[in-house]
Amino acid sequence: MRALAAALALLLIGLGLFAQRLRFEGHDEGPRPVFPTKGEFSFVRVEYTDLPQFHRWFGWASRGAEGAGWWMVDWPDADDHFSTGVQRLTRVDTGAPTHFRLTDDRLFDHPWIYATQTGWWGLTSAETARLREYLLRGGFLVVDDFWGAQQWEVFRETMQRVLPDQPISDISENDAVMHVLYDIREQDRTFIPGTRHLRMGPGGQVVVQQPFGTAPAWRAMYDPRNRMVVAVNYNTDVGDAWEYADSPEYPENMTALAYRYGVNYLIYAMTH
Repeated sequence: MRALAAALALLLIGLGLFAQRLRFEGHDEGPRPVFPTKGEFSFVRVEYTDLPQFHRWFGWASRGAEGAGWWMVDWPDADDHFSTGVQRLTRVDTGAPTHFRLTDDRLFDHPWIYATQTGWWGLTSAETARLREYLLRGGFLVVDDFWGAQQWEVFRETMQRVLPDQPISDISENDAVMHVLYDIREQDRTFIPGTRHLRMGPGGQVVVQQPFGTAPAWRAMYDPRNRMVVAVNYNTDVGDAWEYADSPEYPENMTALAYRYGVNYLIYAMTH
């Protein structure tokens, strides 16, 4: 019965991701923006190993390398749109977004990396060791779009292997990351929806529905010198707010908040 329940849960999640694409099927993806090959900052999306059962059940093991795994959710629009926002909103010299595995040596050329769906990752020993080295050498990881107690436990257990004895705590309102460029206050810690959480109301307005039993949380991990090294977007979907930044159906105030969080994480990573 437990196996059946898990399979049904995965099926519902898969359908949710499919519906996420269908809901905004009129979204004009258009040509990808052109960035310089290199810059002070390039959006790095981390490719990681999935938990074997989730990878197998969705058939990703038989697909091509660029079509496999939870790491791909919201790619490439989220990466392109956030990079464009960094160009517009800061003086950071922004290069082309990229993606590669945690074990790739290029990791150490980048101060800021992003991983989505980390409730489904199953990092190998080599990936765990490499992520630990990256964070302790000054890198910064943003994780996003994972939900509920089961996914939290997968993420928590993984990070305890990466940074043993370092707790995961709620980000305080007076933490430097909340004010390094934009002032983000307690009232700004609202749910940022995926498109699957949006419904059309009776008057034609977009209604946001927080998934039942979840509450958004903004958490972090720190290194032994008390520098934030992991920013945790839990029970919220910052990546979708970036991905659909150019869609009139997506709530503008939610996209604006997602950019403020992302830019603050980036500026903090490059200045601390």
